[in-house]
Amino acid sequence: MAVAIIRTGGKQFAVEKGAKIQVPSLKHAVGTSIDLEVLSTADNKSLKIGAPAIADAKVRATVVDHGRASKIIVFKKKRRKHYKRSKGHRQGYTTLKIESIG
Repeated sequence: MAVAIIRTGGKQFAVEKGAKIQVPSLKHAVGTSIDLEVLSTADNKSLKIGAPAIADAKVRATVVDHGRASKIIVFKKKRRKHYKRSKGHRQGYTTLKIESIG
């Protein structure tokens, strides 16, 4: 089973063929195939590590859907000062299905 480390949205993800992952929002339509930047690949026989990326390696993924994560509450308080602030945030994400590693 081939495994690859990819980078998208400033984060790194370990992926296998057929896996579904949630990455920070991408501006691609649902059903679009995209190629992702590959940092390293490994299978049963070999390991390739890029510096920083492997030029000839590709991970092809298909956009499954877009969504927003659950809400997080950012709460600030200074005791005895009558200072309280509450703010919510929902991070957007894109779900990708890994089609091939090669």
